[in-house]
Amino acid sequence: MEEIFGRNGLIASAHPEYEYRPGQIQMAEAVLRAFDEKRHLIVEAGTGTGKTLAYLVPAIAAAVSRGGRVVISTGTKNLQEQLMEKDIPFLQRVLPRKFTAAYMKGRSNYACLNRIKRAENAPVLDGLDELDYFDEVRRWARESEVGDRAELIELPENLSFWRHIDARTETCLGQKCPDYDPCFITRMRQRAMDADIVIVNHHLFFADLALRDSNYGQVLPDYSAVVFDEAHLIEDIASEYFGAQVSNYQLDDLVRDLTMLPITNVEVNRDLTKASGRVMRFAENLWMGFRESRGEEGRFPILPGTFAVKKRDGEVEATPLGEAYLGLDGALERMETLLDAMTEQPPEVENIVRRIRQIRFDLQFIVAGDDRHFVYWLERRGRGLFLRASPIDVSGLLQDKLFERVETVVLTSATLASAGSFSFIRERLGLVEADDLIAPSSFDYENQAILYLPKRMPDPRSPQWARAAADEVIKILNATRGRAFVLSTSFAGMNALYEMVSQKIDFPCFVQGSASKAGLLEKFRATKNAVLFATASFWQGVDVRGEQLSCVIIDKLPFAVPTDPVVAARQRYIEEQEGSSFYEYSVPQAIISLKQGLGRLIRSTTDKGVLAVLDPRLRTKAYGRLFLESLPPCRVTSEVEEIARVFEANEEMVG
Repeated sequence: MEEIFGRNGLIASAHPEYEYRPGQIQMAEAVLRAFDEKRHLIVEAGTGTGKTLAYLVPAIAAAVSRGGRVVISTGTKNLQEQLMEKDIPFLQRVLPRKFTAAYMKGRSNYACLNRIKRAENAPVLDGLDELDYFDEVRRWARESEVGDRAELIELPENLSFWRHIDARTETCLGQKCPDYDPCFITRMRQRAMDADIVIVNHHLFFADLALRDSNYGQVLPDYSAVVFDEAHLIEDIASEYFGAQVSNYQLDDLVRDLTMLPITNVEVNRDLTKASGRVMRFAENLWMGFRESRGEEGRFPILPGTFAVKKRDGEVEATPLGEAYLGLDGALERMETLLDAMTEQPPEVENIVRRIRQIRFDLQFIVAGDDRHFVYWLERRGRGLFLRASPIDVSGLLQDKLFERVETVVLTSATLASAGSFSFIRERLGLVEADDLIAPSSFDYENQAILYLPKRMPDPRSPQWARAAADEVIKILNATRGRAFVLSTSFAGMNALYEMVSQKIDFPCFVQGSASKAGLLEKFRATKNAVLFATASFWQGVDVRGEQLSCVIIDKLPFAVPTDPVVAARQRYIEEQEGSSFYEYSVPQAIISLKQGLGRLIRSTTDKGVLAVLDPRLRTKAYGRLFLESLPPCRVTSEVEEIARVFEANEEMVG
């Protein structure tokens, strides 16, 4: 590792901006040892450690020397692209041993050649204005080598017809498809089969892990080791894929695909049209029942008694929603029977029957709601309604399906430890047997950053909070002359601060939701002294270097919303095991989230800045000490005037 990462090593001689980082070497040696000894490893590598190269080099060495494929899984698309477009090509030039790498995305990112052909004669467009878009997609699909929709940079991000032509698993005909050989998924898999290193994201990884023992089969090629970067996201993503889900989109797509079947028998067509009408009618009854109960977007528990109630005589009676479910299940069963009875079945029929059975199975599981290991909930998002069942605790599943089956699993992130301990991540993910390391950052936080904690602030739950928080934000922004992220734990808090602050400062202000995330970041980087008001989605995967971002203000400690059905179920489960959900779940989870938010600030050895946390509980509550112990070791002040001293060397600031 010293020969590669040392002051006179391979990387130093090839990279003009290379910085010697002892933490990077420590991490690389630990990862290499994990591969050699076939052990698992947890590494917290803060910003500035150079963690991507620290795990890539040992992963490449292990894959090439042993011939075992290594999967690198990331939490964000940005990191995936950085690895594939920057880090991997650099190492392919520098390292003496040659290696190959492939990039796999979720199947819905790729076009399906067969579905595009079928869509040419089917009503998949929302309006005439999409006709040109469809023609462009069709031409592109004939010429593209990869078929990834990211290549369509000139087209709108949300093409309404894309879901009718993408290559998602449930619509795939597999080897029966006439376009199997030229298929973009076939080609993607072949590239991955030939590669030493395969780059994926967490969603694709866990979708594959959940499918490996099912009828759908695996998506990823076999691997001997996996590295999870941004591993703090794993629990939530894994629980999504080991559960059940039924949405209005699924049923709409099912009926749409049914109408596109190449069936010439008039009588069969008539019966299927009737069956489709019944499915849509009963489905609409079900979704309307959920729309009427509460109109707002968000996540809500599906409470006992939603679908059936027990009467005094012990009989179980269906509620109106239960009746709607029974009607929908009966209509789906009728559709399944009709398709099964067809004598000359097109290859698509087997696929649709399998989808019907899966929807019926998942819906029955959610409606029954009787498995105590799952939490049952509803999500409203835009025009989408999703009924879900999620495992409350994924530790056993991950232990069984991942950690006991794969030789080496490396988990890394800038934020995995809480108060210097990895016990939270170990317990949540079921990773009992693993080495661990906190790799030291190369940043000098004591000289590069200052932590500002206001002297007096009201309780964050009090009516006086919003006004006091806005006053503090105004004082801080005037001291730093803008150049700040103001990060809130809720949209309501973000909007309140934006309304109260933006009118009283002389700096350009942007707010999340007014443009795309990428567009807002671009505006922020290009606008002098800008201030961006945002929520959780800007707490991670965002990189703004230099003095343009000199201050990060966080309004409240980012405790998970206790009314969220999944969070509430996890807390209840811990209490039932006679644990403390607050100290075992809420506090460590909030510490990791806070570290993510504050990690936006110092991104290089020359950055200087202010971290400001307005929540008084850091000082007034006993658990505040755990938060402070987890933050970088920087100077702490309650004097706004002292903030300016951080920028004394900055000519613009003095001016």
